[in-house]
Amino acid sequence: MASTLAATAQDSTAPLRAPGDKSKDEDREEETEFSPFYGIDKGAVLQEARCFNDPQPDARKCQQVITKLLYLLNQGETFTKKEASEVFFASTKLFQNKDTNLRRMVYLCIKDICPSADEVIIVTSSLMKDMNSKTDLYRSNSVRVLCKIIDSQLLMQIERYLKQAIVDKSTVVASAALVGALHLLSSNTEIVKRWINEIQEAAQNKNNMVQYHAVALLHAMRATDRLAISKLVSSLTKASVKSPLAQCLLVRYVAQVIQDSQPGAGGEQRPFYDFLESCLRHKTEMVIFEAARAICNLRDVTTKELTPAITVLQLFLSSSKPVLRFAAVRTLNKVAMTHPLAVTNCNIDMEGLISDQNRSIATLAITTLLKTGSESSVDKLLKQISTFMGDIADDFKIVVVEAIRSLCLKFPSKHRALMNFLSNVLREEGGFEYKKSIVASILALIQEIPDAKEPGLAHLCEFIEDCEFTYLSTQILHVLGVEGPKTKDPSKYIRYIFNRIILENATVRAAAVSSLANFGAAVAGLRPRVITLLQRALADNDDEVRDRATLYLKQLTGHAGGPTSVGFQLDVSLVGLERQLQEYLAIGSTERVFDMASVPKKSSEPQKASKGGGVVPSATSVSSSSAAIATSAVKKATTEQYEELLNSIPELAALGPVFKSCEPVRLTEEDTEYSIFAVKHVYDAHVVVQFNCTNTIAEQVLENVTVATDLAEAEEFDEVQVIPMDVMPLNAVGQTFTVLSRPSGSVSLGKLANILRFKLKEIDPSTGEAEEEGYDDEYQLEDLEILPADYVKPVVTANFRKSWEELNPDSERSDDYGLGQREGLQEAVEAVINTFGMQPCEGTEAVPPNARSHTVLMSGIFVGNQQVLVRLNFGIDASKQVAMKLVVRADTPEISDAVHQIIQTA
Repeated sequence: MASTLAATAQDSTAPLRAPGDKSKDEDREEETEFSPFYGIDKGAVLQEARCFNDPQPDARKCQQVITKLLYLLNQGETFTKKEASEVFFASTKLFQNKDTNLRRMVYLCIKDICPSADEVIIVTSSLMKDMNSKTDLYRSNSVRVLCKIIDSQLLMQIERYLKQAIVDKSTVVASAALVGALHLLSSNTEIVKRWINEIQEAAQNKNNMVQYHAVALLHAMRATDRLAISKLVSSLTKASVKSPLAQCLLVRYVAQVIQDSQPGAGGEQRPFYDFLESCLRHKTEMVIFEAARAICNLRDVTTKELTPAITVLQLFLSSSKPVLRFAAVRTLNKVAMTHPLAVTNCNIDMEGLISDQNRSIATLAITTLLKTGSESSVDKLLKQISTFMGDIADDFKIVVVEAIRSLCLKFPSKHRALMNFLSNVLREEGGFEYKKSIVASILALIQEIPDAKEPGLAHLCEFIEDCEFTYLSTQILHVLGVEGPKTKDPSKYIRYIFNRIILENATVRAAAVSSLANFGAAVAGLRPRVITLLQRALADNDDEVRDRATLYLKQLTGHAGGPTSVGFQLDVSLVGLERQLQEYLAIGSTERVFDMASVPKKSSEPQKASKGGGVVPSATSVSSSSAAIATSAVKKATTEQYEELLNSIPELAALGPVFKSCEPVRLTEEDTEYSIFAVKHVYDAHVVVQFNCTNTIAEQVLENVTVATDLAEAEEFDEVQVIPMDVMPLNAVGQTFTVLSRPSGSVSLGKLANILRFKLKEIDPSTGEAEEEGYDDEYQLEDLEILPADYVKPVVTANFRKSWEELNPDSERSDDYGLGQREGLQEAVEAVINTFGMQPCEGTEAVPPNARSHTVLMSGIFVGNQQVLVRLNFGIDASKQVAMKLVVRADTPEISDAVHQIIQTA
């Protein structure tokens, strides 16, 4: 069939030629392997499928047609219900054929077409007849097909047959029944669990495949219960699991149990570690490797635990089987990242693999040696790498480049040789990801090794002369603009940058203009030349390039002493800026200057997944805003998203603009029946508490959901309104709100005691509907504190010193605090910045290496648009005790006191 189809495909397109006349296309066709399914059409195949209805069907032809049908299905082709039904009914007639191979194809056809529930009964009798056949092949295949197509009702009718099949004497039938049970487990868990005795008996079967499938099924039945898995693993490790495949599974399950358990505080041995170590002496290589890999992947693994696994992997390095050498060196490569000294003993064996015929093995060997080798071996390793870099794929080249970067950071004195190697491979052929990894490595070395800066920039300048990737060109131009002006001779980079303005595409030209402007701003001697070059860009045919050149020329020529930097950045929310400008224009008078400090700051937190911690508000009502958002997939909302949700609710929109939305706070324990988070929204005279609620119990419906708040420990607040939620969604997030009033502009504090109240309705399991009459119930939640930090948000201050002097000195408050023992000043600084929630200024959030003291400057704005500035002086002694002096200035002394209260209540 394959040759016939291939010949047809060739003959249909081949022009007539004289004998012996060969073209290049024919030569290429001879080298190409044509697919036997080339040019298959669904309509034509369905037409051919009518041969199933022949009184005496041709078995070979029917096999070919079924093969085409299966090919179409696997290529993503879909059949309409009518087409699927016709093929299904026609294929069932082939059960009468005695041809064994055709019967096997029929089983596959029925299983993949998946008939609808009302059609399954048509073929069930034939399959059940085959289950009692004397031919093992028919019995096993019929079991597989039945497990794929039957529903729960029909499964109960044939449950007895499936249970018997699991312990059948024929290993083919038993294995098929176990695999079928694995598929049934997701939809018919309770029925499969009734077969536990038969499955445990199959786990003792002498056949390797049966035992393998039985162990897999036993684990799948307990997959959600850690304790049950631990008990299963304990019993299986004591039993005689002789199948190497089952043994490999057991090793993985043991590794999972070890990962879930906590290692002993006194250095006690991990549970089941003895079993893993005993598997290292197994007679089968796959089990030995699986155990070694499991030990190497253990969390917080010690050198003592690693030693037996490393010894076994070292023996594999000298194996005659390439797959064992590859597996061993790949595992050792991963271990070398965290325990390089443990792998050092294998260096001699790995040096012999550098010349291995399999380049994948050679690459992993060389990168492992780079991670574990000494400084004296660097030059030798680089020569060996150069010999085969052109023979390996880009994926492995990237691995080599990353290893060289790590080695250079480990041995900075060797940066020149390693940088030259990177620059040489950068000029060679390669794809984008490969070139990107080289550029990233050079940039990392420039940042970490001062002596490597100028050589690295020179190599990058040469690379962009012929770089074909826009992304890399713009990245390098940006780095040149930042680092170039700081070098000894900045002028030598101007030529390379200006060449990009002349020769490259619009995106690169725009980046080159920005880079060039940085030289003019930072180096006064180059400013006139840069201005001349930028003026040539004013006639560029791209508006972005022209706009940048115009902006930078204005900045470079508009200051008497010249600027120290150029550019224009807005670190504020564009949505918030638009809203504030609309409100400003709505006043009608422009006598009052627009205050940028009133604009909310742009959210800098990435949109990462959070387990029910926030919402993605995008709806127009409380009930609709939570639809179809699964708790496990909920994202932390940005300031703009919170504002959109709050403004969509009329009762909350009337409160005015939101000053600040705080981070979500969990009010319930994890893995409880209800998941409740609270988000505090601060207004000028109110605090709105948004409760994000999730129901995790499918057998209950919760209606009219509210949170009752006790204000006994928050006397300055009054409850104004509660906005209920109609129904708490199942495994999704819904919201209910509580509105609290307070004195306008005040920093009111307190603790809120919360109780979740709702009407609970049970769901009838037989009908799946909730009962009409429910009952009122409540659920105690954790307390929620309103802290001073809730009333402050970060803002950018361009000139901290000037702003500090402009604030009233009488508002200054100063005090000393002890922060206890810390690993270093950087840890203390980050902790304090996170506590205050204010904006670090002038890059003071970064502590110089090995610094014993440091000053941090922060700015923020309190509710009521009141400015506050903070100066923090840190010091650390020999015992790593950190002391801090906090000095605050604000618009009022009360605000300064409130800032001190933040650190006191932290």
